[in-house]
Amino acid sequence: MGRKFTFIGAGSLDFTQDLARDILSFPAFRDAEFHLVDIHEGRLAYATKALEKMIRYGGFPATVHPTTDRRQALAGSDGVLITILQGGVDVWRHDVEIPKKYGVDICVGDTRGPAGIFRFLRTAPVMLDIIRDIEELCPEAVVLNYTNPMALLCAYLQRQTKVQITGLCHSVQGTAAMLAGWLGADMKDVTYTCAGINHQAFYLDFKWNGKDAYPLIREAIRTRPEIAGEELVRNEMFLHLDYYSTESSGHNSEYNAWFRKRPDLIEKYCTHGTGWNPGEYAYILKEYMDKENTWEAQFKEILDSPQIDLNRGEEYAANIFNALFGDQTPFEFNGNLPNTEGLISNLPRGACVEVPVLASKAGIRPFSVGALPDHLAILVNTSARCEELAVTAAIEGDPRKVFQAILFDPLTSSVLSMAEIHDMTQEMLLKNKDYLTYFRSLTL
Repeated sequence: MGRKFTFIGAGSLDFTQDLARDILSFPAFRDAEFHLVDIHEGRLAYATKALEKMIRYGGFPATVHPTTDRRQALAGSDGVLITILQGGVDVWRHDVEIPKKYGVDICVGDTRGPAGIFRFLRTAPVMLDIIRDIEELCPEAVVLNYTNPMALLCAYLQRQTKVQITGLCHSVQGTAAMLAGWLGADMKDVTYTCAGINHQAFYLDFKWNGKDAYPLIREAIRTRPEIAGEELVRNEMFLHLDYYSTESSGHNSEYNAWFRKRPDLIEKYCTHGTGWNPGEYAYILKEYMDKENTWEAQFKEILDSPQIDLNRGEEYAANIFNALFGDQTPFEFNGNLPNTEGLISNLPRGACVEVPVLASKAGIRPFSVGALPDHLAILVNTSARCEELAVTAAIEGDPRKVFQAILFDPLTSSVLSMAEIHDMTQEMLLKNKDYLTYFRSLTL
């Protein structure tokens, strides 16, 4: 019998296809059992057909088992992958639109700040239910989370369970590949040390053939217009902070006080080079809303395509599973784990940090990177402490702590008064009341 992998939120078709393909690319998992779980039966059916098609095409002795019964799928699992979304576009839109009404211009809102915190608060109880099932039905399973907001959800779960759960994000390897591309470097010749928190980690060193590549990156930004304009926010941060950040300009513009607090700054930094500019929000919303009606046609197009790529992608998950219980080839990656044993010495102890990790037959072992440069620690500490307060708010069901976590968000506090943040938070609490029944009160 092959190893059992359970996908929670398997209706996320791209993720499910890509991660299953990567798992099948390892000889140890050719006969894997894929147990697919989703509450949307239509999406689940298409995900099942897509995986069955891939298995036939590759001639794998693997099997696919779809179900809406999460507990049935989890029983005896070796690996669990979580890619869920709690609440649809009609809910998500308020995370962006309510702050915008108060003057806080958010473009994505899936990580931190008022939008990310409320996305977290909606998702937290569902994730905890999943983990409680895992504790009962497959306590030794390795759980890999792809659901945002990554740091908030991982911290929330890691505080409340002994299940081995790690959060994964492709921004680290994705940005490294982007920087290598700017230099014309092959990734096999690039090494780096990256650490911080999810979507706010920095390359503490970035080397090409063993030599510091930062001077070359700085020169490329200053002399090549196509590169200077590709990542306006991140490039500006690099030129002043001296270390490159992992997350895209659109996201990064939300996490700091420098780029979205005035219309002129939004026009300068966020309208032409982030991919998520203010004028695009209406388009993005319409696109997301339209997907509610067009997803089936898109899934059919994917399913009908004769092209099936069986080459392993760049996501970490399959490599981690292989290192732990496949052929056990060690694999190094950046993962989201509690900041214990001084992994990052000048960030809060216990906070969820993104650090280098080694997966091997000995398990998942994070590396200590010591202290972040002082100026980076100031920036990351603010975000990490706001996240820790929001996690405490969820565990205690305390709306006051939700408000206080948002109160110190860099972008929000650069735009609004304390009283305005109070009123905005109150409105968001009430708008999300159907998802916050675990709170003792929704009144600030």
